[in-house]
Amino acid sequence: MLKSPFRDTPFTPKISYILAALSIYDLEETKGKALWRYDPNNVKERATIIKDFILKDLMYLSYRHRYILISMLNNALSNPDFDFAKEFESDYDEYITMAWDETEIADPRGFFADIYRLANEVWKEDLQKASLEDPATW
Repeated sequence: MLKSPFRDTPFTPKISYILAALSIYDLEETKGKALWRYDPNNVKERATIIKDFILKDLMYLSYRHRYILISMLNNALSNPDFDFAKEFESDYDEYITMAWDETEIADPRGFFADIYRLANEVWKEDLQKASLEDPATW
């Protein structure tokens, strides 16, 4: 069983993990300003947000962890009823403030579809490597 990166517990990711890089709680003056330079609804700028912030931030995960996360995203994208907008909601009780809230993202599903597409491009070799392994041995 694949363990969490920093704990001796099973790795059970949530879709929200993918957007962790967009949480700017107590970082509005630094990370927030860096992110707000981009328009998440502009296709080119969204690609920059995804590559330079989201995918880069997830590089601490092993290729196996990223494979599980992207597989989970693929499953969510296959579900027409999955509510991607809720992933952009801030949760002040958990100290999560999103750079853009759910009302500012014109197409939340499209945003996540772009994450999936770009992750498959950027992490192509790692995802391929993990796909050839037996997850039961992790």
